[in-house]
Amino acid sequence: MNAISVTPTQVLAAVGVLLVLVLVWRAGSRRAKAAANAARTSVRLMSLGGRVVVNAVLIVIVQWVVVTHGGNGWLLFAVLGVPALLASYTLTKALTVTTYEPRGRGGDRK
Repeated sequence: MNAISVTPTQVLAAVGVLLVLVLVWRAGSRRAKAAANAARTSVRLMSLGGRVVVNAVLIVIVQWVVVTHGGNGWLLFAVLGVPALLASYTLTKALTVTTYEPRGRGGDRK
C-alpha cells in the first residue's frame, strides 16, 4: 500500500480553506438574521400603520355622522374635541425631548 504523504503547505492550505468556509457561513447567517429582523420590523410598522388608518377612519366616520345630522353643541364638542385632545397628547408626548440624568454615587440626590 502507498502511504499518503501530505506536505505542511497542503495542511496549511486545507486549514485556510476551512477557515474561509466557516467565515463565509457565519457572514451568510448574520446576513440572513439581519434580513429576518428587517422583515419583522417592516411588518410591525405596516401593522401599526394599518391600525392608525383604521382608527382614523372610524373617528372621521363618527364625526361626519354627527356634523351632517346636526348634533347639539355638547355632542359636537365631544365628537370633535376628544379626538383633538388625544391627538395633541400623543403629539406632545412624541415630540417632547427627555434627558437621562444619572444619580450620583450611592444614590445621592443633588
